[in-house]
Amino acid sequence: MQRSRLRIAQQGRQMMDAARALIAVKGDEFTTQELAAEAGVALQTFYRYFASKDELLLAVIGDAMREACERWAEGAAQLPDPLARLRYYITATLVRLDGDGTDVATTRFIVSTHWRLHRFFPKELAEAEKPFVDLMRAEVNAAIAAGLLKPADPEGDSWFLAELVRSVYHYYAFAPHAEGELDDVKDRLWRFCLTALGGTAA
Repeated sequence: MQRSRLRIAQQGRQMMDAARALIAVKGDEFTTQELAAEAGVALQTFYRYFASKDELLLAVIGDAMREACERWAEGAAQLPDPLARLRYYITATLVRLDGDGTDVATTRFIVSTHWRLHRFFPKELAEAEKPFVDLMRAEVNAAIAAGLLKPADPEGDSWFLAELVRSVYHYYAFAPHAEGELDDVKDRLWRFCLTALGGTAA
């Protein structure tokens, strides 16, 4: 039983990793046959795990979001207060936009695939992206407890801020931008979010 569970987990991981490798080269323009070949599994094995390619893509987006949130939480762990951590989370989302070719390909895949999947799987997509909302909400609540923020609706405002950050990320994934422009965007985005949450620059 234990060996069977381990094999199932390994096959699932193989297919997720294969999908991410193909995405870096082809975006979402790959077939399930190519995915199975890249992962080294039979096509029928793929369909035992995923009902469709779209279901796989949802899983890839959720996997990438969990990894990103873990990485951001680790990066913010030594920051002195919840406002500093919140600012880090909000601005760190844009760092990848100045990355290498693999980062750009992955970013554009996430953005273009997001809106296509949203038409058919809005609830599943929201669940895949929930870790970022939870990350923001935890620091908003900590900042309220410390007397640093006074949002009108802590729960709802955290969701709206996550949607705003995502919108900026989506825009700059494809829009050309000058060197250093994103640093200014990060500052403006943070000031807007801080004001919306009832905080002050001081």
